[in-house]
Amino acid sequence: MHTTSNVRLGVNIDHVATVRQARRAKEPDPVAAAILATLGGADGITVHLREDRRHIQDRDLFVLREIVTTRLNLEMSVADEIVAIALKVRPDEATLVPERRQELTTEGGLDVIAHESAVRAVVDRLKETGISVSLFIDPEPAQIEAACRVGAEAVELQTASYSEARTANAQIAELEKLRQAAHRAAEQGLHVHMGHGLNYSNVIPIVQIPEVEELNIGHSIVSRAVLVGMERAVREMKDILLRYRQAIM
Repeated sequence: MHTTSNVRLGVNIDHVATVRQARRAKEPDPVAAAILATLGGADGITVHLREDRRHIQDRDLFVLREIVTTRLNLEMSVADEIVAIALKVRPDEATLVPERRQELTTEGGLDVIAHESAVRAVVDRLKETGISVSLFIDPEPAQIEAACRVGAEAVELQTASYSEARTANAQIAELEKLRQAAHRAAEQGLHVHMGHGLNYSNVIPIVQIPEVEELNIGHSIVSRAVLVGMERAVREMKDILLRYRQAIM
């Protein structure tokens, strides 16, 4: 079982590129954002190279590979074109996610059960190149079992259902699902990550789940950075993770 006294913070910088692409301009530069996020204490940088290139572009990814000194996590679909780019870039970690063109952001987890053979083939190709592989999945026992079968080293449990819960009771129920899924995944030897919709307040119960090793957070940090700067926004999130993780140790 993998547990840790600290939780890594992966800062997703996609939405820095979203602002840039709104004008097809040169700024703000996600590479500069990655440098500032690292100075603020980020343990890694996360980007999603979408098939429609709505925010992060190929060049961003290759430059980030050159300058990221911590961990580069590439969120990606299993499309052949994206897999080929990942094999060239060689991020430290690849997180396989579902992708539909019309969605605003990734909706729900990857259905590993329904696409087991295709996912296994991609996992094998990435691991052969030395890339650590995580699967972004719903916190469901059957999906965790499937992640083990295809050879993933980690799962990122989607926290959207928790983050978007409309009532306190609903949020408590979703949090319990995440707790149970984290425990189950860790028992089976998987590294446990979480992400999607987390912000400076709802992250507090999440970081107190002992099996969680990594959180990937983007929109709330980038939104905060618009007002106070990237370095400070990341430092504030990192301080919350450290403070509330230590509370359970």
